[in-house]
Amino acid sequence: MFDLDGTLVDTLADLTIAVNRVRGVLGTGPLSSDVVRTCVGEGARMLITRALGDEYADRIEEGLREFFAFYRAHLLDHTRPYNGIPALLAGLRARRVGCSVLTNKPEQMSRRILEGLGLIAFFDIVVGGDSLAVRKPDPAGVMHIAERACVPLARILLVGDSGTDARTATAAGVAFCGVTWGFAPDDVRRAAPTWLIHHPDELHVVVEDA
Repeated sequence: MFDLDGTLVDTLADLTIAVNRVRGVLGTGPLSSDVVRTCVGEGARMLITRALGDEYADRIEEGLREFFAFYRAHLLDHTRPYNGIPALLAGLRARRVGCSVLTNKPEQMSRRILEGLGLIAFFDIVVGGDSLAVRKPDPAGVMHIAERACVPLARILLVGDSGTDARTATAAGVAFCGVTWGFAPDDVRRAAPTWLIHHPDELHVVVEDA
């Protein structure tokens, strides 16, 4: 099971532009991508809440509407797979390793990104932040995918770039592999994952060990 933003694809530039569109509409200044990076990981509402801060706490709904309206039209302006991801996924598919996506990004947006980047065919299941009643770090997404794929939890590896992903794996009782090329490398290191990799190629060895 792969996280999406920060694990499979680099969405930071497009998210930063969308966040700053919201801030501009509400009359405040832009944030750097480094700041936006720290706001990502627990869904769009949390992203906008963090990006606007306490000063605009009463305008979150307005900010969310503006964010979604803009971001839907610009999902793929700058978003790309991380180097090595397409080759990794092709290699896993060749080895008949089942792959899925578990993300807090809305499912339709996630699918559009995967389709636009030519990656959707590598995944049997895509579960987004609005696919179920709860989202990561709640373990329900892991359980849902495991049931649909008819795979026992002991045979599942969750791959992600954040502490949220690590907490999801722990809550579900599945193995976790952290990646350092994503949005929250320090966060994922602090989670002390069983495996920590620095390039997608390294995941092949982890899959053998898991």
